[in-house]
Amino acid sequence: MNEALLRSLTPSVLGILVRRGADFAAAEDAVQDAMVEAVRVWPTDPPRDPKGWLATVAWRKFLDTTRADSARRRREELVDEEPAPGPAPAVDDTLQLYFLCAHPSLTPSSAVALTLRAVGGLTTRQIAQAYVVPEATMAQRISRAKRTVSGVRFDQPGDVATVLRVLYLVFNEGYSGDVDLAAEAIRLTRQLAAAIDHPEVAGLLALMLLHHARRDTRTAPDGSLVPLAEQDRGRWDTTSIAEGVEILQAALARDRLGEFQAQAAVAALHADAPTAEETDWVQIVEWYDELARLTDSPIVRLNRAVAVGEADGPRAGLAALAALDDTLPRHAAAAAYLHERDGDLATAARLYAEAAQKAPNLAERDHLTRQAARLNARRCR
Repeated sequence: MNEALLRSLTPSVLGILVRRGADFAAAEDAVQDAMVEAVRVWPTDPPRDPKGWLATVAWRKFLDTTRADSARRRREELVDEEPAPGPAPAVDDTLQLYFLCAHPSLTPSSAVALTLRAVGGLTTRQIAQAYVVPEATMAQRISRAKRTVSGVRFDQPGDVATVLRVLYLVFNEGYSGDVDLAAEAIRLTRQLAAAIDHPEVAGLLALMLLHHARRDTRTAPDGSLVPLAEQDRGRWDTTSIAEGVEILQAALARDRLGEFQAQAAVAALHADAPTAEETDWVQIVEWYDELARLTDSPIVRLNRAVAVGEADGPRAGLAALAALDDTLPRHAAAAAYLHERDGDLATAARLYAEAAQKAPNLAERDHLTRQAARLNARRCR
């Protein structure tokens, strides 16, 4: 069973149902039911047209559900509109669905969560990790969003800011390697940049390109993580870097700074450094100051503390870190790194081990465990 194929077809099939009159919540449920049926049937009887098969089955399941509710008579008229057998139209509705999910009846955070779950294909657990909230809390948020839009006609697209937030989170999940969605997020952001003249759309596209340019060097052949300072910069995609920098410079020239442009500026400074030692950490701290002003994000302040440690020394970085909540994700890892740079190997090893226990994925946990073991071995010499 090709799960990647099923995931890639979901937005188009969902779009077909919405265009035919299904409200989003019911359409999403019907598509999920059709995917379950595909998992059962396809291994022994694969369809010649997977998209058409999914659209037909999802529509039938939608009709089966709607016949049972109070609007049965009105809904039964939709039977005549059942898609005819044969290839489904090659229409890419994904970006449109992102806008439709950002519905005015939803708060931005709920709209983002719903889109990531229904269109982006992320699990509730992955979305909860992105938002730094418990999985149960995110599950409730998504359920409330579905209830809010149940029965609503999706003819009022949401705002660009919410769609950008969704695309950014989808890209981050793809970039982490847990679900390969990064290239799809870049494709959709390119579409949006071609359709809308907006500096933050350009900033997000630049940010994605600059990060994606380093993707092949982020892991070793055995799958282990390679920190930025140790990556082979000769293998970075210089074409993507050049495009990202050009897009960023044009966006910054418009003097309408937003958080994605500021993040892209940090990424550009890393990409511009021939070696890790030549990184302009002073400028990076300045950009993190701008980011903190724009977002007031504790994660931004955590990253800023590490940058301060590089620019002004590890003790300055530890002082900045001390002002933050030590329950923040990756707080222990940042503290471990700064203590190691300050020469306190015992504390650093302990914190690396603590960070490993809280790591959000296996690759990061293994990396932090190896860091702790490396320092413990050095102390024993």
